[in-house]
Amino acid sequence: MTYHNDVARTGQNLSETTLTTGNVNSSSFGKVGFFSVDGKVDAEPLLLAGFNLGSQGTHDLLYVVTEHDSVYAIGAASGKVYWQVSVIGSGETTSDPRGCNQITPEIGITSTPVIDRTHNVLYVVGMTKDGSGNYFQRLHALNLTNGAEVMGSPVTITPTFPGTGDESSGGTVTFQPGQHAERAALLLVNGVIYTMWTSHCDFRPYTGWVIGYNATTLAQSGVLNLTPNGSEGSIWMSGTAPAADAVGNIYFLDANGTFDTTLNASGLPSHGDYGNAFVKLSTTSGLAVSDYFAMFDTVAQSNVDGDLGSGGALVLPDLKDASGTTRHLALGAGKDQKIYVVDRDNMGKFNPSTNNIYQEIQGVLAGGEFGMPAYFNNTAYFGAVGDTLKAFPIRAAKLATSPSSHSGNSFGYPGTTPSVSANGANDGIVWAAENGATAVLHAYDASNLSKELYNSNQAGSRDQFGAGNKFITPMIANGRVYVGTTNGVAVFGKLQ
Repeated sequence: MTYHNDVARTGQNLSETTLTTGNVNSSSFGKVGFFSVDGKVDAEPLLLAGFNLGSQGTHDLLYVVTEHDSVYAIGAASGKVYWQVSVIGSGETTSDPRGCNQITPEIGITSTPVIDRTHNVLYVVGMTKDGSGNYFQRLHALNLTNGAEVMGSPVTITPTFPGTGDESSGGTVTFQPGQHAERAALLLVNGVIYTMWTSHCDFRPYTGWVIGYNATTLAQSGVLNLTPNGSEGSIWMSGTAPAADAVGNIYFLDANGTFDTTLNASGLPSHGDYGNAFVKLSTTSGLAVSDYFAMFDTVAQSNVDGDLGSGGALVLPDLKDASGTTRHLALGAGKDQKIYVVDRDNMGKFNPSTNNIYQEIQGVLAGGEFGMPAYFNNTAYFGAVGDTLKAFPIRAAKLATSPSSHSGNSFGYPGTTPSVSANGANDGIVWAAENGATAVLHAYDASNLSKELYNSNQAGSRDQFGAGNKFITPMIANGRVYVGTTNGVAVFGKLQ
């Protein structure tokens, strides 16, 4: 119960037995409901199957959060609201947009929460402000049955870190809640909730923060600033999420900001500034950068806002190369229209003359990546800005340098972040939401993207669901597809 289905962020649900390539078409599939809520749904809805609500019975529940700082538990089929709570504190409201047009007209809960069945808790971050103009960022732990705050929730997010960069005074960098937004989805790994922070329209002062909280006590368990002696370097990733491998290392793409081109003996930036880099964090003892990759021209790219940070990272399953060696890889893309594949055991670090990287592919994306790929059946699916949705097969632990298929339509800004449903290796369907004055849900045959199975405009107005919402990732479970909108969640499934 997390963004894009798993902590590797593959976006694949391999347990979908209802929706097939044969029945997803405009004759038998379409919009079957719309769940209205009190604000924008910028986060991906999460579904919890077969949850016991005590006296209210056992139900499949859809958990939905809004920019009005509300959390809903809704019957995934019926649309019945079993509970709704607000995370706004007494005497507070949601935040204003902070003079920025990225999250409007209000900022409340932006990032996708995470559900922990061990504790039957949903973790969520909400932003508020009070009547004196003070801003607050808080981590909430909500009981899945009734929405009640548990575990001493909420906790106010107020970390500090040694440094002399933006947000600093006297050698200490202090998190300024009004300068930040939690856009990236929450990550739960090894008993810790990780939050990652971006800015509002690059309005300084700000730096890049990663903050961990114990999932049982909500105590701050680790903090890392990625530009402590510089500026910027936020973690944006267009509302996707940090990824993790099997042992809990975390991977993400950092945005434009200070990068120290002078390296220490370990090849790490001498002042600890990692702006515009593909970063690996170790979580075994606190938080620390254990490896990274930065382009040879990373500083120049940051200076023209051509950074990696618009995209999200995906951890690939173990793959064998042509010599039979097992490779541990991750991939991602940003604004420069290149796909970067890193070896997680040796990411390449920084060289001012060349990119020391496992694989770099140019000329295959027509625009920047403002989202992330999905993975299914040895194929990565990318939907860049102004580009078609493209399938890149993986053979011998190498990504194909040209797509094997692509959709017949292209996607305007911000492109699309696809999701995949399948029954094991069969009936693979790639789902993609298209932004625009009239939003569109598309479904394609995963084995050949030129075969569009369905889109929500094919039946006229029957399946339309309003204007597009910028960074939306479809969620597919138990025969239904859920798409966040500007005022609710559109629900698609088999027509009766």
